[in-house]
Amino acid sequence: MLTIDPKETTTAVVQGYLQSAIGPRPIAFASTVDAEGKPNLSPFSFFNVFSANPPVLIFSPARRVRDNSVKHTLLNCEATKEVVINVVNYDMVHQTSLSSTEYAEGVNEFLKAGFTPVASENIKPLRVAESPVQFECKVTQIISLGSEGGAGNLILCEVVKIHIHESILDESGAIDQHKIDLVSRMGANWYSRSNQGLFEVPKPLTTLGIGVDSIPKFVTESGVFDGNDLGKLGNVEALPTKEEVSIFVKENFAVKGVLSADDVEKKHREAKKYLDNGDVVSAWKVLLAKN
Repeated sequence: MLTIDPKETTTAVVQGYLQSAIGPRPIAFASTVDAEGKPNLSPFSFFNVFSANPPVLIFSPARRVRDNSVKHTLLNCEATKEVVINVVNYDMVHQTSLSSTEYAEGVNEFLKAGFTPVASENIKPLRVAESPVQFECKVTQIISLGSEGGAGNLILCEVVKIHIHESILDESGAIDQHKIDLVSRMGANWYSRSNQGLFEVPKPLTTLGIGVDSIPKFVTESGVFDGNDLGKLGNVEALPTKEEVSIFVKENFAVKGVLSADDVEKKHREAKKYLDNGDVVSAWKVLLAKN
């Protein structure tokens, strides 16, 4: 049996074992605003429900292991004492992952990840319209668990309003676990889908993806691509060059045939095939190819 003493092992290694051994973990998709009202959106898998009366959720934005810096979510909760916890289902998982990209302060993750902001009723932070359940919360306490990289910060949140999409309810008004289709975090790039099992989501680029807001309208307004597709397309550092697209088309007879048909929907469906197979770059080359 492998035995580890956390005090004699690097924090990154300990964190990896913790995240791989303790799961699946639900995801708190936290929406906050800073003191000036600028929005921030980020997912956290150190999260759960701890009380029903009063209703209390707790999540933990940990200090970054690599440089001991803290996340905007923590700073915003300290400043405003308000947060919306949006739950994450399968339909939005790739966009949620994209929002975890460490964009600069002031960058709107709602725009970058392609989510729809909705005004809350009791607090200032915005809700995520695509989330099947949204909890408006008041922050009642923040407990620091340490001062070194990897240390957590427990944010205790009292739920003051709950919003539930009626589409996930059963005939009795309860949440149908199949309809809500929740996802949770495992170790590394692995996630768990509540009604189907394990799947992978590549981590966002450390060089920063272009974001959904940089995807051309002819793609975002296409009826072929869903939110997960847009999340994948937004997680590239840059679009392929004209030369790269030209070479790809010349070497790919199937794509040539699709383009010769001069059918936009057919072209988009060809690109989606590449997305479904995890080849985002080739999907972009199809989309950018000229008929």
